[in-house]
Amino acid sequence: MPELVAPTARLHVAWLEARDDWGPGVHEDGFGLLPSDEVDSPDGFAAWVARLADESDPARAVEAGQARCTYRWIVEGDRVLGGIALRHEFNDFVRRAGHIGYGVRPSARRRGLATWALGRMLDEAWTLGLDRVLIVCEADNVASAKTIERHGGALEDTEPGDVRRYWIKIGEAPAAAANGSQAEIASGRAAPSLNVGSRTKE
Repeated sequence: MPELVAPTARLHVAWLEARDDWGPGVHEDGFGLLPSDEVDSPDGFAAWVARLADESDPARAVEAGQARCTYRWIVEGDRVLGGIALRHEFNDFVRRAGHIGYGVRPSARRRGLATWALGRMLDEAWTLGLDRVLIVCEADNVASAKTIERHGGALEDTEPGDVRRYWIKIGEAPAAAANGSQAEIASGRAAPSLNVGSRTKE
């Protein structure tokens, strides 16, 4: 069964395998990866993981325009299957990109992992005192939209040719979203509408 774990240097090789699954480019949503991060060497990877841990610290002071962010990796055994990130504050960046961004590696899609991970991160948002969160996805990303809607996402608006913006009221998500994909995850059965994450590059 998959689990959400804090980023760790122990999974360096497994994370690189997940990146190779995506292919070239800094596009692994939910990982907090920046073009300036050097993650191929053990030292560079460890420095990146340390930065993510610092950004996740609720006691960390943040400058104007920044936000604290909790990062979690979707892990099964020694495989990294994806990532998900929760931004704690609501500011101009979150207004554009949303509170939560996530992504599942191509070979692990169609298992309900995005819906499962989003439900767990909504629990974390509740513990942080958030009563609703904004999630943004590409306007033509039907799978991601359905993932959000399974958790009760209400469409705020759609920017033509660009993105859909959803608000989720925490505590009001359908019960099926919290538990309905567990059997699919355990068995590996396909869940066609649950195969990708949001647009946001964390």
